[in-house]
Amino acid sequence: MTPRKAVAQELTREMIMDVARGLFRERGYQNVSMRQIAQELNYSHGAIYYHFKNKADLFYAMVKLDFSLLDGILEEIMSRQLDPKEKLREVLLGFIQFGLTHQSHYEIMFLIKDKEVQNFMDDGPSASYEKFAKAVHSLCGNKVTLQEIWSVFLSLHGFVTHYCRHCNQTFEDVRMMAESHVSFLLKALHRE
Repeated sequence: MTPRKAVAQELTREMIMDVARGLFRERGYQNVSMRQIAQELNYSHGAIYYHFKNKADLFYAMVKLDFSLLDGILEEIMSRQLDPKEKLREVLLGFIQFGLTHQSHYEIMFLIKDKEVQNFMDDGPSASYEKFAKAVHSLCGNKVTLQEIWSVFLSLHGFVTHYCRHCNQTFEDVRMMAESHVSFLLKALHRE
């Protein structure tokens, strides 16, 4: 019997999710196996099954974690002692900042198209969007419609997607454009 090979560090769920996220983003969910993830980490594929029962379980855990990160940012902004208009500015800018700071997360959360994982994607975006919509609605004094909130969300999403996919730029690279975009949206929301 040979002794267990010593590893440089203990394999964690976070390490697995970080590598899987990059592979899913690069190759697509269908084209990545648990073996490939393990190989990238220099571990046996059995070590990954200790943490996740299968690839779908891994994907679901990753998406759930990513949406909780986005939700945490919204909750933190909503807890700040700011004037409602300034808080709304921070919510909209916070969404853009999240998307451009965590581009791999964002692409997995909102842009992956594999049919096999769509059922995992329904709950996360819906719950997060509902929190976003409630925040925007209350910060606008309950004077905006759901269609207007959806339009604002789509506008933010388009901004993030453009800079993620076509320019591969960070939030700091486009901060001025992001602030200008948010100012434009605020004018539309606060028309009177």
